[in-house]
Amino acid sequence: MIQEITCFEYAGKVLEKLNPGIFLTTSFEKNTNTMIIGWGGIIVQWGKPIFIVLVRDSRATYNLIEKSHEFTVSVPLKSALLDEIRICGTKSMRELDKFETCKFTKVKGRKIDTPIIGECTLHYECKVIYKQPLNQAMIPEQIKKHYYDKTANHTVYYGEIVDQYLYTKE
Repeated sequence: MIQEITCFEYAGKVLEKLNPGIFLTTSFEKNTNTMIIGWGGIIVQWGKPIFIVLVRDSRATYNLIEKSHEFTVSVPLKSALLDEIRICGTKSMRELDKFETCKFTKVKGRKIDTPIIGECTLHYECKVIYKQPLNQAMIPEQIKKHYYDKTANHTVYYGEIVDQYLYTKE
């Protein structure tokens, strides 16, 4: 069952759920992957509702989003899905199929090709309209030491929210 919502109606819940994490999913051709994000949020930019997400260039998801130019964000509201968050936050699609391991249901997106996760309630479908790799020279040293001690860097994706809704399995 689908319940229509406004873009910002659940923005506070999104921020609350970033810790322990929410699911970012992207798909290209026959490859679909989900990962956990703990940074991001919903803003208005260029007169459009935007979901900002950050993805490290070392992640398998990075390669998929670079090809598909779209993503979904699925937020568990009713159940915590803590085991699934742990798996999707620590394992790579290079190691295992997270949808199969977590027994997630791929539900076809309404406006984009990337699916949502049927076990989550709150969903955003987004098309990338801008991206920017972080310039680490501009990051304060204390933050850089804490988050960027390795060579991987984040790319910030600005996803125009093209659909948002609550979904519950019937």
